[in-house]
Amino acid sequence: MIGCYCPVCTSSNPQNRRFRPSVLVSQGERNILVDAGPDIRLQAITFRVNHLDAVMFTHSHADHILGVDDLRLYNYRSGKKLPCYADAATLKRLATVFDYAFDDRVTEQSRPMLLPVEIQGRFDLFGLSVSPLELYHGKLQILGFLFEDAAGHRFGYATDCSFVPAQAEERLRGVDLLVLDALRYDPHPTHFSLAQAVEVARKLSPRQTLFTHITHQLEQGTVNASLPPEIQLAFDGQVIDFP
Repeated sequence: MIGCYCPVCTSSNPQNRRFRPSVLVSQGERNILVDAGPDIRLQAITFRVNHLDAVMFTHSHADHILGVDDLRLYNYRSGKKLPCYADAATLKRLATVFDYAFDDRVTEQSRPMLLPVEIQGRFDLFGLSVSPLELYHGKLQILGFLFEDAAGHRFGYATDCSFVPAQAEERLRGVDLLVLDALRYDPHPTHFSLAQAVEVARKLSPRQTLFTHITHQLEQGTVNASLPPEIQLAFDGQVIDFP
């Protein structure tokens, strides 16, 4: 946090240094990025995300879209447009903030080139079944995602939420991995607190739950020591492999 010298912000534990929330879903040689926040350039360099095949967005808040301009390097390397999956409201905001990324006119300057794809229901992407999940970020309806592979592994991603409707709960119940919003100890109008997130995780009973979108209130080692091994704080660069 800018200007903060609390024990977490000054911690020597690298797991207490956090970029904006994002996740990379890899299937074979294909890479799908979910959300591109302002840190995406350094995230990609740090974790060697050298190519992308698609980008998906949960919603259009600044901390999830303002790295779109840095996606231009992936276009430069592939020579192709990058498919961009989002709901209608998010695509509209992206086309307003980054109008040049959707403009086919030739210019002197390099720029990201996005191919908009509106999410209207379940779709297949690189051998994965992707189901959008209706979540609520305060009063704002956003998307979570359920990824399923041919072997039946299921991964649920539900960042930036304070309410999971029953239909989404049913889809997420018993997944192999759930990544879930857990902002801080204190209640918040648009995010789950840590206690609320633990309650949701226990209700949905995934094999493993990892919390994301974490503020400096939560010290990695202290919080994880207080939680069961199947419910933990995630950390930047963490990799989960499905065999």
